Amino acid sequence: MIFILTSFSYNIIAPKIGTVALPKTLKISKPTEVLYPKYKTAIENDDEMLSVNPPFLGDSYNAFKEALAFKESQGDYFVTNTLGYVGKYQFGAETLQLLGVTNVTAFLSNPILQEKVFYTNLSRNKWILRRDIKRFAGRKIAGLEITESGILAAAHLAGPGNVKKFLRSRGTHTVQDAYGSSIVYYMKIFAGYDVSAVKAVRNPRI
Repeated sequence: MIFILTSFSYNIIAPKIGTVALPKTLKISKPTEVLYPKYKTAIENDDEMLSVNPPFLGDSYNAFKEALAFKESQGDYFVTNTLGYVGKYQFGAETLQLLGVTNVTAFLSNPILQEKVFYTNLSRNKWILRRDIKRFAGRKIAGLEITESGILAAAHLAGPGNVKKFLRSRGTHTVQDAYGSSIVYYMKIFAGYDVSAVKAVRNPRI
């Protein structure tokens, strides 16, 4: 087959196409990090609503963090909610300061920093809740199966102290955020992920 470029006088003869094995270097063996654009593209038809689902990544740590991010902000690094929580994982200024981040504006514009802060906060919560994870993971409280990933997700929502109270009260002490998401709900929808990649660290900082 011959292709003729109209703006040049070159003729290009395409080679015969056959079956070629994909090189190992090009194969995808693990999920890749995705940085979402700061500015959203406009929808031509205002009546159309985009329905976006998080990528299926199995039960890995990446799957856990992306599912949690989608629940928090639909994966938007650059969003601030009505209560002032910021970024892909919706952190408050007090938590950021606790982890060593004092410039919220810089944090909001830095996706790499946001990922580091998310992991660092998980490490901190895992340390605080390490005994509770060992004691309660695999058990049921009020019909709810308790898992390590569910505990860590609930701690992201309500803080590790409230999760301790929930577990040790056998579910009688529970809280929810201003939008109605509760510890029970987060423990349920984020149950069963493999978060063994998260190492428990006492007082970690960025």
